[in-house]
Amino acid sequence: MKHTKLCPKCGSNDIIRVDGYAGPYGSGNNIIVGKTIFAAVNVNRYICCSCGFTEEWIDKEDIEKVKNSKKAKR
Repeated sequence: MKHTKLCPKCGSNDIIRVDGYAGPYGSGNNIIVGKTIFAAVNVNRYICCSCGFTEEWIDKEDIEKVKNSKKAKR
């Protein structure tokens, strides 16, 4: 949905993006990669307004932060 602007489930193009954020006490849509909220990676949501399907994406520049996090598991 991020790239095609089409829902892979129903084919609709009625897609919205909800930006991730890091709020107080770890609230918001994020991944904490360090010891504080200041080390959070935002997770952006893409939502189909026709069927409700969602996808979550992080920005490319944040992928290394998540990979190098002690919380990441393989």
